Amino acid sequence: MIKNILNKIVGAKYIGIVRTWVPNMVTWGTVGGVALIHFTDWRLVLDYVPYIKGKFVKDE
Repeated sequence: MIKNILNKIVGAKYIGIVRTWVPNMVTWGTVGGVALIHFTDWRLVLDYVPYIKGKFVKDE
């Protein structure tokens, strides 16, 4: 059903093109996300990861 709607709106040619680009977009998105965390305050991001959060407890 959804495939038929997409074929009418976008077209089968463009759906095929997007399918070939999805792995590439996922890879570069992951690389970009890791780079963003690396070049920013990584501890701020990792504070939201439950398992790692306990390793950065501040002794006040």
